[in-house]
Amino acid sequence: MITVALLGAGRIGKIHASSVMANPKATMKYVVDVYKKAADELAAQLSAQSVDLETVFADPEVDLVMICSSTDTHADLIERAARAGKAIFCEKPVDLNLGRVREALQVVANENAKLMVGFNRRFDPNFVDVKQSIVNGEIGEVELVTIISRDPGAPPAEYIKGSGGLFRDMTIHDFDVARWLLGEEPAWVYASAAALTDPQIGTLGDVDTAVVTLTCKSGKMAVITNSRRATYGYDQRIEVHGSDGMVAATNMLESTKVVSNADGVTSQKPMHFFLERYAAAYRNEFAAMVEAIESGAEPNPSGTDGEKSIVLAEAALESLNTGARVAVKYR
Repeated sequence: MITVALLGAGRIGKIHASSVMANPKATMKYVVDVYKKAADELAAQLSAQSVDLETVFADPEVDLVMICSSTDTHADLIERAARAGKAIFCEKPVDLNLGRVREALQVVANENAKLMVGFNRRFDPNFVDVKQSIVNGEIGEVELVTIISRDPGAPPAEYIKGSGGLFRDMTIHDFDVARWLLGEEPAWVYASAAALTDPQIGTLGDVDTAVVTLTCKSGKMAVITNSRRATYGYDQRIEVHGSDGMVAATNMLESTKVVSNADGVTSQKPMHFFLERYAAAYRNEFAAMVEAIESGAEPNPSGTDGEKSIVLAEAALESLNTGARVAVKYR
């Protein structure tokens, strides 16, 4: 049985708590949050204990620390957990600063700790099927990946202020999916973006609508389109075109109901947001973390995957600011 401590009792923490409680191989022992009331309430729901960080890191029974707190705490908590001998799951990103990401990952390496970064889309059953088609050779050699990722609405201004911007906050998931599907590291990035959905986002120095092109040295490409406004729901689609065909995953709808009459044929909208759309992905993600702990394998996606997505986000931001295609600078 894997004993878990949850750091962060907010929305994403609750999602991961549900995955822990649904997994017969895990148990939740502790919940920690800077807002004690939030930790107390969630701990009571989980039959866990609301404690401080020192209790978590000092307890030898804790196998896994799940970091679901604010982004500015991630790197510090990763380092503390690694030095305490705990396996670590950390929501993306590791940090908004690439240098700080690398410092934290060095501590993980020094302590030989296990770290998974929360790119849940790799565990979506539909996306996994697409990846498997690529691996099986069903579409030949990958040539072009298209990723459509559009939120139903923009987050609050307070969230935007601390998010690190669209590329580090939202597109970072798409950078990871692109790397995963391409099977090759992008070498160049070109980004175009604007604030079209909410003037306040532009006032805060961010963008809400973007197109990013990734190009590999082989010539393979990925095109990512993002928007903070999709009036019809949470738009999450991928398409991979290859030398022998194409494979795609379309939106998951609110229901399979289709109305056909003299006015036309009408289907249902996509699911509202990520909580519903990626429910299975979050459960599968946690199950993969448990399996890595039990087997001794390295978790996947790894800290390196987290780092490379930030590298791509930085390159996209540089491209947006300069108007030029930017060469990606990996370590």
